[in-house]
Amino acid sequence: MRRMMYEAQRALATPSRNPRMAVVIGRLLGVAFIVCFGTGVYSHFLQEPLPWMRFPTRPALLYQFSQGTHIVAGIACFPLLLAKLYIVFPELFASPPVKSFLHLLERASIALFVGASLVQITIGLLNTYQWYPWPFPFREVHYALGWVLVGLLVLHIGIKLPIITRFWSARHEAEREATDAAGATEAPGAADAEAARLEAVRLWGSRRPSGVTGRLLAWIDATPAAPTSVSRRGFLTAVGIAGAAVVGLTAGQTFAPLDALNVFGPRKKGVGQQGVPVNRTAQRAGVTASATAAGWALTLAAGGVERSFSRAELEAMPQTEVELPIACVEGWSQLAVWRGVRLRDLADLVDADPDASFRLTSLEQRGSFRRTQMGPEYVRDPLTLVALELNGETLDLQHGYPARMIAPGRPGVLQTKWLSRIEAITA
Repeated sequence: MRRMMYEAQRALATPSRNPRMAVVIGRLLGVAFIVCFGTGVYSHFLQEPLPWMRFPTRPALLYQFSQGTHIVAGIACFPLLLAKLYIVFPELFASPPVKSFLHLLERASIALFVGASLVQITIGLLNTYQWYPWPFPFREVHYALGWVLVGLLVLHIGIKLPIITRFWSARHEAEREATDAAGATEAPGAADAEAARLEAVRLWGSRRPSGVTGRLLAWIDATPAAPTSVSRRGFLTAVGIAGAAVVGLTAGQTFAPLDALNVFGPRKKGVGQQGVPVNRTAQRAGVTASATAAGWALTLAAGGVERSFSRAELEAMPQTEVELPIACVEGWSQLAVWRGVRLRDLADLVDADPDASFRLTSLEQRGSFRRTQMGPEYVRDPLTLVALELNGETLDLQHGYPARMIAPGRPGVLQTKWLSRIEAITA
């Protein structure tokens, strides 16, 4: 068995499978993970802020950029993670597979890290298509798994730090190549594998076992020692092309210059009612009747003062026009022109405290975001509107008619549609 493991490593050796390449791909993968984690935590606290938290409202496209970057970095993890697994695949055939208890813990932590990474990026990708073929709540699990992955990443870096330090720069690689050119003629890893094979033969003799094991060893012996079909430059080129393809063919759902290349993104810019995509329809939300009822009114409440406004009364107030994006957690976004009443003007009509947060309530009867909270930094921002029009037309039912919220730098799930009540909350 040990000889079979050694021979398998020998057969799998290629110039692209070496510690330096593992470090190079690992650096890129680590950056992608950190970017995903940072932007993901930011998105999480926007949706579930702690009482003391305040968020920037400028630039107005901040969430569009941060969440778009989150999705792009997550998609880029696919080719990078597969490339890293390709490089270290021969390590699965190390013999003995476990050298000590610490070595067992190391291999177990790596297995857990790889498994958790694959789960995280897979469920994240499926979320962009709003497909949830699992029994657990996506948002909570995705957030918790992000912290687990960061912990495992730190542990992995700590374990592999001597190798990472040694192969961080190309200098050591150049020195190794010079040594190989002076004395070694076989591909990287082949000399060690051959020495290990000879040691195994010395320990157990050269007699080949019979049966299936013997035939397997015969096949391994006939396998070329170190195929060189995958060069390091070719491997990096393939990884780069794969990464550019998966990112370039999906990033157009967020970044307008790449819109023409958006082949696989679940949303296409300009497609939808009034030229804006729709995530949650009025039919799905169950608000078709209540949103079109003649008696609809928007209620504002603060400090015991409560007032209601019909749509006609809201339209009679001074109107403000702003250009803001709808930027959703799934990664897509669409810039649009909104027109309506400034929220701070409505807040003043009920004498709301300037430092008060607001609770927004939708006509929806169910759903995680039928009630949302808005901090004073958004309430008092001049770009925050109770929107009545979209792109020069009366707000479509699918976009929140008769009135919806729109504010700078907020996730789309917090831009509450089908508004029914706005209530000030004082600390």
